[in-house]
Amino acid sequence: MTAIEGTFLVTNADDGSATLRNVADSQVLTLSDNPGVEAGEVVEGTVEPEPPMEVTYTVTEVAERRTIPVETVDLAPTAQTTEIAAEQAPGELTTVERAGEGEVHVLTVPEDETAEAATDVVEDEATLSRAARLGVDRVEVRTAAGVVSVRYLPD
Repeated sequence: MTAIEGTFLVTNADDGSATLRNVADSQVLTLSDNPGVEAGEVVEGTVEPEPPMEVTYTVTEVAERRTIPVETVDLAPTAQTTEIAAEQAPGELTTVERAGEGEVHVLTVPEDETAEAATDVVEDEATLSRAARLGVDRVEVRTAAGVVSVRYLPD
């Protein structure tokens, strides 16, 4: 096997090892030791398999380490988001590219499940993985009755 360069989400970490997931292809890589990373961090760098079995990896280069905050904010969804949601049935999702960097996801949910849906989005590892793949700096979740807006934003 050869070295793998990419962006990785640290899914688990303890004193002795860590588990990374490549955000480009979802490949899971177990590190034989922990180079000081914590669960929830995003690492851009290079990992290489360790001989002879090549089932565990070691980090050989770290270009960048960062965290991406995923938070619910006390702001209403934008007018564009509200219009998109009005045209969707509950359970539907629309993805809209932002001018510049990032994207916005508009989810339509039953009104009485809005808060629960927003919490699920904030706690879902897939939200953080998508943010890392998009190269954004933060994720902002906005809600209104029956609408959850997930904004992947630059700083």
